[in-house]
Formats: sequence, structure tokens, C-alpha cells
Amino acid sequence: MNNILGTLQSLDFVIIAVYMATLIFIGYWVSFVKKKKENENMFLAEHSLTWPSIGLNMWGTNVGPSMLLASASAGYTTGIVSGNFAWYAFIFILMLAVVFAPRYIGAKVSTLPEYMGKRFGQSTRHLLAWYTLITILISWLSLGLFAGGIMVKQLLGIPMWSSIIIMVVLATLLTAAGGLKAIAYTSVFQMILLIIVSLTLTLIGLDKVGGPSELFRQTPGHYWQMFLPNSDKDFPWLAIILGYPIMGVWFWCTEQSMVQSVLGAKNLKQGQLGASFIGWLKILDVPLFILPGVICFVLYPHLANPDAAYLTLVTNIFPMGMKGLIIVVLMAALIGNVGSSLNSVSTVYTMDIYLKKHKPNATNADIIRIGRWVTVVSAVVSVVIALAIDGIKGLNLFNVFQSVLGFLAPPMSVAFLFAVLWKKTSRRAINWVLSAGTLVCLTIGILFYLKLIFADLHFLYLSFFLFVGLSLFTVVYSLMDKRAEDHENTLDYKPIKVSNTVKIAWGLLIVVMVTLYIIFN
Repeated sequence: MNNILGTLQSLDFVIIAVYMATLIFIGYWVSFVKKKKENENMFLAEHSLTWPSIGLNMWGTNVGPSMLLASASAGYTTGIVSGNFAWYAFIFILMLAVVFAPRYIGAKVSTLPEYMGKRFGQSTRHLLAWYTLITILISWLSLGLFAGGIMVKQLLGIPMWSSIIIMVVLATLLTAAGGLKAIAYTSVFQMILLIIVSLTLTLIGLDKVGGPSELFRQTPGHYWQMFLPNSDKDFPWLAIILGYPIMGVWFWCTEQSMVQSVLGAKNLKQGQLGASFIGWLKILDVPLFILPGVICFVLYPHLANPDAAYLTLVTNIFPMGMKGLIIVVLMAALIGNVGSSLNSVSTVYTMDIYLKKHKPNATNADIIRIGRWVTVVSAVVSVVIALAIDGIKGLNLFNVFQSVLGFLAPPMSVAFLFAVLWKKTSRRAINWVLSAGTLVCLTIGILFYLKLIFADLHFLYLSFFLFVGLSLFTVVYSLMDKRAEDHENTLDYKPIKVSNTVKIAWGLLIVVMVTLYIIFN
């Protein structure tokens, strides 16, 4: 597929220029005109985020370049079944809203390692802080830049290293200058733009096909089913039902990059409504990101590489004058994704390691300075890793990382679920789960990917079995551990109260999601 840079017209360049100017203005306005308490503004947006910005920022963090490419690719090859990873998520986003968020916000924490530190002590906090840093640096930053670099390279025809550096420089400037608040405000602008352009792409594609009825007629029947038989090698329904909850709890309830916006909420109600809002936004993943792949299957059924489905559709059906807009939107998704990840790394290191281990009496100026240096260093390291991944030939390292990351979920899900739900959980049990448990899960994940063990088993089954095993270990160890804890748990475990507005928002979403699953089953 040829890049589209050579097809751009004057209107495209005007759109790109207007977008960049708007983005710079929003970042400047938030970072300097509205600047108040600098340390909170940098990391938690002064606890001023309301539900629209929370929902859109979380969605912007979720909608990375790899997701755009993978969603259309899955739509091209299997239909809408991969939409389970978007629609099924509402259950775990609900858990974030009514179970985890009240505990996090009630504990007045800046990071999730800080919460675990209040729950179990500083050894757990320190262990989880480094665990979180490494996970974000590899899974969010490096892989996000790698996938984004491929996309920008295909769009503009520029070298991989140039693509990656352009993205990371823009994201670093935005993050270092304005922190979470600048990211949240610009994400609102970026995600609204993403909805408009993706909807336009879908509608133009449907028109090219001949309408929805013609699209249904020209695709296999199973392309419109959310659950496929257990004999399906990619999406067996039982594996999704059992295994995805482990991934869902980890991703939506315990991942710093995703939960950061909720921690910056103006109050608990705004955080819960923001979580509800992203639940509604996730409904759009199927028509905006997966359906273009199905449309591409009908229009271009003989693609050599299904991963090219999204950009093939963009290049071939978008009219002249809109190419600049799609470049803007894709860059927006990349910058928002990388920016949120950089802010999370900066927050965790500064609040959980620097302040706790190195300089507890640091001034606000010290905190801001260290936070910005960490942002820059993280950006440089992630660029090096992303370019190293691109330089390895003959090995699909991207798929290796994706497979291995699936095995990070069980220990994190177990640790946080027991921390929040069971007051008798032992600190030593959780530390073993986060250390030895993670090592076991990663070892099994690598051996599984190399087809040395469980070659015929879906990885979601393995995630489920590992989760059950670690949960049983935590229960047994906690009940048998009679040693006195060296840290007093002072966190509040009172029953959680939910406002009527939050109940209505979530009640309506549950009804809509159940209806959608009935229709597409």
C-alpha cells in the first residue's frame, strides 16, 4: 500500500495546521493560564476532572495505534467477535466504578502502588511500583510507539525512526508541560475528532458496499455473532467467558495508565460517572474500529496482510481533502496514548519511589522537576526499545510481548481483588503473588508462546487457571499465616454508597449491553 502523503491537497495541509495549532493552544492554556498547585496539576489534574474528560481520556488511553490496526484486522478475518474485548469490558468498568474507585479515592492516593502501600506496607508498595513502571514502559510505551511507528511510516512514507521520534517528542512536550490535566483536556478534543472521522469512514464504506443489507449479504453468517463455538481456535466462547474477566480486572481496575484519570476526579461521583461514560464509549468500538475491517473484507477480499485493512480502506475510499483529517486523528490517538503512559510512569516513579525512598521532604519544585526528567528519560528509553523491536528480523516480537502480557493479568488481578475485598489478606501472601507468582505466570507464558507446553490450549484458559491457582494460594496462605503484620491496615472497609445518578447511568448501560448481546448472538 502506498503512503498518502503524495496525495494530500491544500485543504489537507490546512486541516493539519489548524489541528496542531489547536492542540498547542489547549496544552498552553491548561499548562500555564490555568496553572495552580503544580504537583497536583502535574499528576492528578488538581483533582478537577469531570466525567466527560475522565471518560474520553480513558478511552483515548485505550484507543492506541495497535488497537486501531488490530481491531480492523480482526474484523476483516473473523467479523465482530473480537468486539467482546470492548463490550464485555462494561462489567469490569462497573467494578472499577462501584468497587475499586471508592476505595482508591477514599484512601486519597495518587497511584495504585500507594494504595497497596497503605493496605500492606512499604515493601508491597515498592515492589508494585517497579512492577508497574516496567509494565507501562514495555506494554504501553514501547509497543505503542512500535505499532504507531508502523502506522505513521505507512501513512507518510517516512523512516521508522523519524515516525517514532515525532510521536514521542510531541507527547513528551505535552506531558512535561501540562501533566495529566493537559492530556485530559486535549484527549477530549482528540477523541471527539476520532469519533467524527471514524464514523465518516464507516459511513462512506457502507455506501461503497451498497448499504447494511448488502454488507450482511456478502459476509459469512458467523461474522455477526459475538460468541463462536468452542471449536473456534481464535475466539472460543468459553475461553472468553472464563479468561477475559482476569484480563478485564487487571486492565480496567488495576492498571495505572487506565485508572489515573479516575484518581484525578473532582469527587467520587464524577469518577463513577466517568467510568460509566467510557462504558458507553466502548459500545462504539465495534462500529468505529471493527466494522471498517468487515467493510474492507467485502471491498478488498484478497488482502495479503489483514493488518493492512484499516489503512487500505483509508487510502482507497476517503475522498480528496479528508486525507489530512485522518492523519490528524491517527496522530491524535498516538499522542494521547503515549502521553497518558508517560504521565503514569512519571507519577509512579515520583510519588512511590522518589518521595518515599530518596527525598521525602521534597518541595513542589523538586517534585515537578523530577517528574519532568522522568518523563524525558522514559521517552528516550521507550524510543530505544521500540527501535530495537523494529530492528529484530525474523521474529514477531510484537506478538511475543502481546502473548506474554496476557500472563501478567492473573497476579495483578488476584493482588488487587483480595486487597480491596478481603480484609484478612496477608501481606506476605500478596508479596509472594506479585513476585514468585508473576515469575511463574511469565515463564508459563513464554513456554506457551514457544509451543513447548499447552500448545492446544487457548491462552485465556491458562489465564483463568493461573488466576484460580493464585487465588487459592492467597486464601490458604493468609489463613495459615499466624505471624503478626508489621503494618496496620487503616483503610476504610465500610459499605460503599452509590448515588442515584450513578445507579441510573449504570442501569441504562447494563440494559443496553444485554440487549446488544441478545441481538448479536
